[in-house]
Amino acid sequence: MTADRSTRQAMKAGHEQAVAVVNRRTAVLERQRREAVLSRGGRGAVEAPRVAPRFRVAVSRPAPVGLLVAEGDSWFDYPFFDILKLLEDEHGYDVRHVAHMGDRVEDMAYAGEAGAGGGGQLDEFARLLEKLLREDKVPRAILLSGGGNDVAGDAFSMLLEHRNSVSPGLNAQVVAGVIDHRIRLSYVTLLSAVTRMSELRTGKRIPIVLHGYDYPVPDGRGYLGGWSILPGPWLEPGFRQKGYAGAQERIDLLRALMDRFNDMLRGVSELPGFEHVEYVDLRGTLSTDAGYKRLWDNELHPTRKGFQRVTEMVARAIQGLPVP
Repeated sequence: MTADRSTRQAMKAGHEQAVAVVNRRTAVLERQRREAVLSRGGRGAVEAPRVAPRFRVAVSRPAPVGLLVAEGDSWFDYPFFDILKLLEDEHGYDVRHVAHMGDRVEDMAYAGEAGAGGGGQLDEFARLLEKLLREDKVPRAILLSGGGNDVAGDAFSMLLEHRNSVSPGLNAQVVAGVIDHRIRLSYVTLLSAVTRMSELRTGKRIPIVLHGYDYPVPDGRGYLGGWSILPGPWLEPGFRQKGYAGAQERIDLLRALMDRFNDMLRGVSELPGFEHVEYVDLRGTLSTDAGYKRLWDNELHPTRKGFQRVTEMVARAIQGLPVP
């Protein structure tokens, strides 16, 4: 697959952001180093105090099978269980992350302003890499999750034509603008930035694993009834606003939207320069049939059992990666 002009510009923007973030963080670390030396009267670094054996906490779990770092949304940052927690608890990985529920891909792709000291997940990702390198640790893979918050919620109804209009269903132009332009270029920028940052910091091109989403059921269920930190519902109000009452009709429209999203994501992973990017297709892992509530906790998030299924898919992809 060839890269068009916008894609090449997004890749270039990602590289430039990575360099800017690394330079900014390098300046911060150098200033901290100088201040630490001056505060000690010019003496060298002081060795960190050792922890007495009797105060160490004994952990019986086996050594981790690999180190993973992650940026993402609520599929990586969900209360009690999510993909990252299950990769640690059930698959034995050591996972460090800067994921935050509710974040859009744009929140992950674009760094904060230099004058404000940085911000966003990209800057936090740089800090995380720095901490790991101080421990002489290089990640086995980088995991990315995002896109659901870019199409769900208050803006979801904009993707739909009214059911009583002359052209009901998804609005082709709006969907193309959101998925094939905004989200796609954000992902290209993010992948480019993370790739370049890992190269600058580790000297290696660390494999990246990103996943799509399965087909959700817009039944009006939010998190814990829709009153907590992840309120919801995110889909049903948009369908109701645009006159779609039938459950199967709603499911079919979301299936078409998720297919569009996953096709876009697969295409991004196949771009020249992204040979180290592995896309995980999760469609068909969960369910939209009569028993779907066993696997879907609400409109956007799986149950624990559902997360176990998708985590198994992600873990399988990680196991198949080349060693960086």
